[in-house]
Amino acid sequence: MSKTYEIIFTGGGSGGHVMPTVTLLNEIKDKYRIGYIGGSGIEKELIGSLGLSFHTISTGKLRRYISLENLIDVFKVIKGIFDSLFVLLRTSNKKTLVFSTGGFVTVPVVLAAWLLGRRIYIHEQTTQVGLANKIASKFASKVFVSFEDSLKYFPKEKTLVSGYPLRAELFDPSKKPIQYEGMTINESTKPLLFITGGGNGSKLVNDLIKENLEDLQKKYFIVHQVGKAFIDEYKNLKSEKYYPVAFVGSEMTDLYKWADIIISRAGAGTVCELIALNKRSIFIPLKIAQKNEQFHNAKEAESKIGSLVITEDELEKTNIDEILKEFSGGSAVTNGRPQENGKDVLLGQIKEALS
Repeated sequence: MSKTYEIIFTGGGSGGHVMPTVTLLNEIKDKYRIGYIGGSGIEKELIGSLGLSFHTISTGKLRRYISLENLIDVFKVIKGIFDSLFVLLRTSNKKTLVFSTGGFVTVPVVLAAWLLGRRIYIHEQTTQVGLANKIASKFASKVFVSFEDSLKYFPKEKTLVSGYPLRAELFDPSKKPIQYEGMTINESTKPLLFITGGGNGSKLVNDLIKENLEDLQKKYFIVHQVGKAFIDEYKNLKSEKYYPVAFVGSEMTDLYKWADIIISRAGAGTVCELIALNKRSIFIPLKIAQKNEQFHNAKEAESKIGSLVITEDELEKTNIDEILKEFSGGSAVTNGRPQENGKDVLLGQIKEALS
C-alpha cells in the first residue's frame, strides 16, 4: 500500500553514514511520516530496529581508481535510480524532503529525487568530502557540514556549518552502570580500557590487542568491540578481565564516559562524540579511508583536546604498553570552542523545510 512520506532519509555502506540519521530519527520519528531508502548493508539493520519503512535498492560502489568492477557497478547505479524512482513515485509527493547522509547507496536516490524535482538536503560528516556527497551536492538544495574545513569542497551559497548531530546523552553528566552477561564492568578495580575498530571492527586494531592481550589484562579491564566478522575468533579469549563484543549499541555513550582510556579508529562520529565528552583518546586512523579522512578527523581531536594520533605506519614500531602508560597520566585540554551539537541545527532546518 502506498504511503505519502514527508521525509525520506538515505545513507549507508557504513555505520558512519547511518548513525547521524539514527540520532535525528530518534528525535522526529513520531512527529513526521518517514521512510528510508538504502542498500542491504548495516543501514537496513539499524533503521529496521526503529520500526520505520525501509526500501532496498540496487547499489554500486563509487571508486576513484580504475577497476573492471566500475563498469559493472555503473549498471547497478542505473538500476538503483529506477528502484529509487519507483519508491519516490509510489510513496512521495512534490513536498517530500530527501535527506542524505552520504555513502555510495545515496547517489541513485539523490539523482532520482532531482529528476522528480524533490528538495534534497545532504550532510557531510567528515573533514574530507566523500565522492558520493561531492556528486550529490550538485543536485542538493542545501549542504550541511560538520567541520569548517569541509566548506571549501561545496558551493558557498548553499553550504552551512551545522556541526555533527550528537546524541543528547553525551551532554548528560550521569553515567549508567553497564552489564554484560550479569557482570557490571564499571565496578572493576582496574582501569577500564575500551577498544573499538568501528561498528564493523578492524583486523589491524584487533590483532594489535590480541598480540598484547596477556600484558594488557594485567593492568586493565578491557571491553573490545571486535566486529561481527571477528567475534567467533575473539570470544574464545574472553576472561574476567577481557570482554570482546561484536557490536556496541546504546551503551556506547556510557562506555565512553566510564572508560579511563579509549583506543579507536577515527570515524567522524566517534571523533565528534569524544570531543564533546572532552575525552582525550588514542586514535589509529584507517589508512585507506578516502582522502585519508580519518587522519584529518583525528587531528581535529588532537588540536582541540590533546588526543593522540598514531598512524598505521607508526603503529608497527610503537610499543602500545608504553603508549598507554604515558597516555594515562595526561588529561584533556580544550584548545578551541566547545563542540556544538549539529542535531539542533539540522532538526531546525528540517522543521523549516516542512513547515
